[in-house]
Formats: sequence, C-alpha cells, structure tokens
Amino acid sequence: MVNFTQTAAVEWAPSGVRVNAVAPGWIASSGMDNYDPDMLKGLLPRLKAAVPLHRLGTEAEVSAAIVFLLSEAAAFISGSTLRVDGAAPNPSAVWPASEHDRSRPYEGFHRAELPDNLR
Repeated sequence: MVNFTQTAAVEWAPSGVRVNAVAPGWIASSGMDNYDPDMLKGLLPRLKAAVPLHRLGTEAEVSAAIVFLLSEAAAFISGSTLRVDGAAPNPSAVWPASEHDRSRPYEGFHRAELPDNLR
C-alpha cells in the first residue's frame, strides 16, 4: 500500500492530485462489537500493552488524520502514509515500550461512542 501510494502520487501530481494513505492501528470502533466479549477481555490488555501509548485509538483520531490530509494545510503532502497507530510497530528488544498512563484520546467528534464490547 505504501508503494502504491508513493507511485500514484508521482503519476497524479501533473493533474494536481495529491495521493496519501492513512494506516490505522488498533482502533476502538463499532466493529469490535462483532467479536465475542470473552475473547476481547483476554486480547485487549495484550493489545494495549503492545502499543507505546498503552491504549487503543479512537475513530475520531483516524477521522482527524483524514480531515487533515484533505485540508489545504496538507497541500504540500503527497505520497505519504500517515500512521495512526500509537507507535505500535516501534518498540523492540533494544527500545521497549515503557509503562505509563499519560496518553489521552482525542474525542473530538460528538457522535463518537465506545463500542459495547469495550464498556
């Protein structure tokens, strides 16, 4: 997807089209209501622990990234993949994620609701 985004950005630039991608990580969305709640109880703590921000992302955070890329403020951004993943792929044996509780989600959209399975 990253390569496709970069290639399409070069191909479409002469037409004035910017091409970017958003790569969400683990997002607390209504889709989680399709999973067995018992499975999520065991899985969610492990997912959160694997994310350096120690939480799941929100739909509002993904939406805000998309709105930014669509805005004039991103007029010179093309061929980029914006990760919205709390730095999940970054920890390693050399640089592990530290325990903390300082990350607060962006809840900027008034209709956002926590999935039933996460309440």
